[in-house]
Amino acid sequence: MKFQDATAAEIDVVMNAAWEAFQLFRQTTLKQRAGLMRRIAKEMGSEDSLIQTAMRETNLPEARLKNELARTQFQLTSYADAAETGTWLDVRIDTAVAEKGDPDIRKWLTPLGPVVVFGASNFPFAYSTAGGDTASALAAGCPVIVKAHPAHAETSEIVAKAIQRAVKAEGLPAAIFSHVHGAGNETGKTLITHTHTRAVGFTGSYAGGKALFDWSNQRKVPIPVFSEMGSINPIFLLPGKLAASAKEVAAMIAGSVTLGVGQFCTNPGLLIGIEGKELDIFIEELGTAIAGAAPGTMLHPGIAKAYSEKRGTALAQADVATVAVSATKPADNQGAPTLASATAEAFFHNPLLHQEVFGPYSLIIQCKHPDEMLKVARHMEGQLTATLMATDEDLKRHAELVQATQDICGRFILNGVPTGVRVALSMQHGGPFPATTDSRYTSVGADGIKRWARPVAYQNWPDHLLPDALRNSNPLKLWRTVNNALTRDAI
Repeated sequence: MKFQDATAAEIDVVMNAAWEAFQLFRQTTLKQRAGLMRRIAKEMGSEDSLIQTAMRETNLPEARLKNELARTQFQLTSYADAAETGTWLDVRIDTAVAEKGDPDIRKWLTPLGPVVVFGASNFPFAYSTAGGDTASALAAGCPVIVKAHPAHAETSEIVAKAIQRAVKAEGLPAAIFSHVHGAGNETGKTLITHTHTRAVGFTGSYAGGKALFDWSNQRKVPIPVFSEMGSINPIFLLPGKLAASAKEVAAMIAGSVTLGVGQFCTNPGLLIGIEGKELDIFIEELGTAIAGAAPGTMLHPGIAKAYSEKRGTALAQADVATVAVSATKPADNQGAPTLASATAEAFFHNPLLHQEVFGPYSLIIQCKHPDEMLKVARHMEGQLTATLMATDEDLKRHAELVQATQDICGRFILNGVPTGVRVALSMQHGGPFPATTDSRYTSVGADGIKRWARPVAYQNWPDHLLPDALRNSNPLKLWRTVNNALTRDAI
């Protein structure tokens, strides 16, 4: 099924309607927003054709898509719960101190306005039309305009209709959710530069996310863009850990590199170790596992083509050696699991080795000594995740490496793999640039709601004119920080 790109005139109509709807939606109760998200989760579950359509458009297997749908429904309901509790409003109250002349000040978070969401190619449900960006923006009280990803446009259309049914069933303004198509850059640019757009959510490539960020900053009034972009998710292999369990670590990493044909933003694309027999054993074990892993069909021909080209370019570098490639020849649109190797010196002087190869590919950087490994960490760009494979003794001996690695990531992992992102309040799915455009926020977990709101402080307002969240009686029963003490009590 082919969908027409939205015209500038059509986008103008959509954005104007979203702005009008915002004036009503921002006044809805937290309970109403939570009810909407729970209804969306229910409506998505009633779409009989959804899984089969997504299978056809993405080449993802039925089991994976069913799991992803369940995850998406869980996201919606968990963000609904978070919206209803109101903790994300971050209410702070300092009552007046007459003898000091200090005024009464009360602060909370208020929604920004219409949010434009660009869905991810590799997650047709969880990071797309009804994904985390959409759910968290609705929780904040912001209308959402989704630009469907062209790689699964029909799937996106089905999900959009489910959301629209939910909006209608909950008696909310129809324009709090809109859905447009556009395969070209102009659609995205028109959405971002529209005067009523107040924020943007994006999951995808560095080139795409950076373009959106640049457009937003070229506006007369710049707006926040929360882009989750490329990440090579380094794993540092320390000698004590490899001496104790090189085979086990290799098996764990092999599974992570090849999971889902490597099509995850948390895929471990860079491994860093120190030369020696422990690393040699690890490389041999990992190479054997990679050679024995079968190629898999990638999400769509465009991703398969990009993987083939970037993998070929990486392996063609004079300072890169191929360690192992899947023994099974890939068919059309399949990605061959691949392991390559280079020296730390090559990593320092060849920027291409720092770039993501999106697919089942990983590069081992071999360091001559611990100081060189530390230098690798300090030369690395921002990442979504970074991992240390280390014993307690390793951590003591390499304290500077621990600090340097923490500095480049949003999620810091010990003796595990980065694939698998838990939907929880404690999750940080974001990292220093270029992993994301704002490392202070997460795109997974209820804290993601805060991206779509801004703080406003009320000074010397009479109680009866304040929003419910800020009133003395605390009618919403929120946790609030009152005179520096966390409490649910009335004032």
